Amino acid sequence: MARNIELLLLNTVENLGIVGDVVRVKLGYARNYLLPHRLAEPPTPAKIYALKEQRAKAQTELSAERAVREELVEQLSDVTVTIERSCNDQGALYGSVTQRDVSDALQAAGYGVDVRFVRLSHAIRRIGEYPVPIQFDKELRAEATLIVKPDRELEDLAEPEAPQDQADEPSAETNPSEEKPPPSRKAKTT
Repeated sequence: MARNIELLLLNTVENLGIVGDVVRVKLGYARNYLLPHRLAEPPTPAKIYALKEQRAKAQTELSAERAVREELVEQLSDVTVTIERSCNDQGALYGSVTQRDVSDALQAAGYGVDVRFVRLSHAIRRIGEYPVPIQFDKELRAEATLIVKPDRELEDLAEPEAPQDQADEPSAETNPSEEKPPPSRKAKTT
């Protein structure tokens, strides 16, 4: 049975809370991460009161950051980013396009999107056009478009059709009735 413990956050912890929040977390998370890194401690009324000023400052910073991200979400809905990669003639990339590549391309285009906000379900391994979800918060979500282009001109992917007069006649090579059976293997007796 997992027990929960109440702790007072001394620093802002992403996806948990801001400075001065009293949060309930699993005992292992508290013991192995929050307490050794001095991100939290057991709450007391004096400590809560001492962190009120830092909490107010953290809330204003958080609201300013949220306003910037909301503006960025509006801009990102219409963004199309192009990345060039080397690939074979069938359009399969020799490497892959990852969250880091998408983030770098968005930053080069002037959008401040960190790697942790790009949410690719899997690495992209073929040329083409892909939707890329970008999620800053539970409610702040945008979808940009990524175009992966080859670094060289690709040959036509469609196979040429055989001429009609040869397609009707079965050839000796493809006639299954004329195939030779594989040689039988005889057991050696010694």
